[in-house]
Parts: sequence; C-alpha cells; structure tokens
Amino acid sequence: MNVEDEARMVPDSDVRDFAATHRVVSIVGPTASGKTGLGIALAGALARRGEHCEIINADAYQMYKGMDVGTAKASEEERAAVVHHLLDVIEPEEAMSVARFQTLVRACIHDLQKRGIRPILVGGSGLYARAALDDIRFPGTDRAIRTRLEERADTEGPGALFDELRSRDPEAASHMDAHNVRRTIRALEVIAITGRPYSANLPKYRYIIPSVQIGLDLPRAALDERIELRTEHMRAHDFMEEVRRIRPRLGATAARALGYQQMIDVLDGLIDEDEAFADIAQKTKRLARKQMGWFGRDPRIHWLQALNPDLLDNAVAIVSHADAGDYDSTDALAEEYTKHHLGMIDS
Repeated sequence: MNVEDEARMVPDSDVRDFAATHRVVSIVGPTASGKTGLGIALAGALARRGEHCEIINADAYQMYKGMDVGTAKASEEERAAVVHHLLDVIEPEEAMSVARFQTLVRACIHDLQKRGIRPILVGGSGLYARAALDDIRFPGTDRAIRTRLEERADTEGPGALFDELRSRDPEAASHMDAHNVRRTIRALEVIAITGRPYSANLPKYRYIIPSVQIGLDLPRAALDERIELRTEHMRAHDFMEEVRRIRPRLGATAARALGYQQMIDVLDGLIDEDEAFADIAQKTKRLARKQMGWFGRDPRIHWLQALNPDLLDNAVAIVSHADAGDYDSTDALAEEYTKHHLGMIDS
C-alpha cells in the first residue's frame, strides 16, 4: 500500500457511512452492449469531481488467466486507464462457482471501500451481478448426500425423488420441472443439509451492500451488429491460437465459455473456421436475448440507451441520485413484485 492509499484509508467504523454515500455501481446488460467502456468513462467522470473509482470484473470467465480474446477481456490500455480487479486471478484448471465468486467479490468491495474507493462492477451474468450485492445465500454441498440421491434416482427413478420433493417442499416443486433430475437432486440435497425448505433459500431482491444498478440497452439490430463485429475481432486477434495454447489446461468450468468448444472442434477437424465463427455469433446473439430476459426481471435496474450521446451524463446523474438516497424507497419494494426463479440457488 502506498502513501496515497494510506492517506485515503477509511476507518472500519466509517466504512458503512462511506458506502452509503458512495454506492457500489453495477453496470449490467447483454454481451457487447458497451459495459466496459461505460465503466471506464464513468470512473473518469467521477474522478473529475474528486472521487476515486476502480473497476471490479463480474464475469466469471474473465477471471481465468490466458482466456483473453475469447472473453473480450479489458485491454492493457483500458486497464491502464482504470485499475481493474478480479481479472486473471484463477488458473484455467480451477473450478469457478457463483458461491466462490461471491466470497471474492465481497472481499474486494470491502477492501476498496476501506480505502475510500468507489467500486464499479462491470459485466457478468445476472446471477453473478446479484450475488455480489444482494441477499443471496448459496448452501454448500455434501458429496455423500448427493451420491445417495443420485443412486436413488437410478434405482427408484426420478419421479420418486420429485414426489418426495413435492411432499417436503410443495412451493419449490410447483416451480420446478419434474423431468430435471439434477435440479430435483439439488433441492433435496439442500433440504437435507440445511433442514429448511429449498424455497426458503430463494434469493432476495434486497441489497445488503448499498448499490445502484445501471443497465445498457440498445436496439436488437444494433446489438447484433456489435456481436458480429466482436466475433470478427476475435478471429482477427488469433482466438484460434489462444484456444490451441490453453486447451490442455481447460477445466470443466473454463471450457464452458462460449466460443472455446467451437475452436476445439476446428482444431479437431470437425468443422471449418467459417462455420465455427458463424456459430459463435449465432449463440452469442441467443445469449444476449437470454441476458436481457434475466436482467429485465430486476425492477431496480436503471436502463439507459447505449447509443444515446448523453449516456455518460445520464449515468453520472443516476449515481448522484443513488448516493443521495433518492431510489431507496422504491428499491425497498422490489421484493414485493418480483417473480422468483428457483433455479438460481445452485452453488
């Protein structure tokens, strides 16, 4: 820690006060909508009024070392403009879960706030973004319990397990697919571990860290064009070589990053490059639609048009209103009119 950091340290007793008047900013939205660019521009705008801001990455795949082109990781120039955290922090062989991310990101947020720095979260799926800020708990796992349930599913059939779930937690069963054996097993495992209904672990639309969310939206045609350009950029910047180099080290989690399997298929001679990149573009567009559906469930997000020339000014205004507490009363009502989705509490 340098002298400047020491001078800016916020005593533990005052961290809560600092956090209340310098809300964590979370920038969300579909892939390729410009979240990184807005995060850097917002940090610069707030710096001009005397604030120190740093960016925390909330994209699980960007945490992996060596997965740069395929995950559209912030460039060296972008990282030089604003300090970034939780980039390149785990090896490709390691598993990443939302529960592990929650531990990492909350520790990072607290560290920045102690040093008088406003955190700006950028990117990530809806669940990862919420795991950082919301009242969400992720029950642990028990290999022995899960193994017994899996064996029962094989011998008794998935229907028997779902009937048991229906009797033990009717609310959870009413929102779940009886044919999704993995979800049924997880629900019964959580009940066995916690002694509480699976539905009791529903994530709450309630900030436990004072925050404000800014969402980026843009017309479908414009978003599709950006996705096409991003895919072309991946091809032009040797994505194939990145995958060739990192392939032997890809663990189960890292290998799920969109685009990596397509490149592996090219390397194995199963498809050609044109087919692979066309498939990446198509699946990325599909992912973007799903992301908008996910984020659209959260009424606390302040949506801005990504193509609006006044985007940055509007974002700064939202942050100022949030810091003043202007959104607190409406945010507090979010839990009352938001539909829950039971699939979100896997670890």
